[in-house]
Amino acid sequence: SPANGSSRTLSAGEMYLFDTGGQYLDGTTDITRTVHWGQPTPLQKEAYTRVLMGNIDLSRLVFPSNTAGGTVESFARRALWDVGLNYGHGTGHGIGNFLSVHEWPVGFQSNNVPLAAGMFTSIEPGYYRDGEFGIRIEDVALVVEAQTKSEPFLTFEVVSLVPYDRNLIDLSLMSPEQIQYLNSYYKRIRERVGPELQRQQLEEAYKWLQESTKP
Repeated sequence: SPANGSSRTLSAGEMYLFDTGGQYLDGTTDITRTVHWGQPTPLQKEAYTRVLMGNIDLSRLVFPSNTAGGTVESFARRALWDVGLNYGHGTGHGIGNFLSVHEWPVGFQSNNVPLAAGMFTSIEPGYYRDGEFGIRIEDVALVVEAQTKSEPFLTFEVVSLVPYDRNLIDLSLMSPEQIQYLNSYYKRIRERVGPELQRQQLEEAYKWLQESTKP
């Protein structure tokens, strides 16, 4: 909480982490985005991109039914681990339907229950450097059945439709599959959120959305 004596002036030359959410009659949201409105450092840009890569790798993962979250959690960390980075919190938690924001027993810890279709969880890798900056990218995902040719497998459907900060993404680090996922996600945001912004005549927000979801 800001207070006289400990508060300071904010500037466009630093990173901001927004952990946002609300509780509605049809569900609970918990969405985090990190932005930089100035010129990020090479480390900030690489760290952000690797956090995004981890978010994407876990979000697009296809895995067997009855798999525990702790078994697949490292997919969210791998891009960071590749260069010796890590984060010190859990990768995600269950999210209640008009209930708790953090709802037991769903999640990616070793003591969480196996993932099953119909569960809502957050996916939220991050990276933090004390006294300098913090990065977290958190989405809400629904566990759904995957389209496979053999026995039932599962995957995630990300249901939070908020663009990531283009200013912080280094595409040269990302695989073609990760970029394809990003473009598909942006297309979905445009198709679902764009018409609603136009319906509400929020032209400034609509223009921002179009810019932020370009392929």
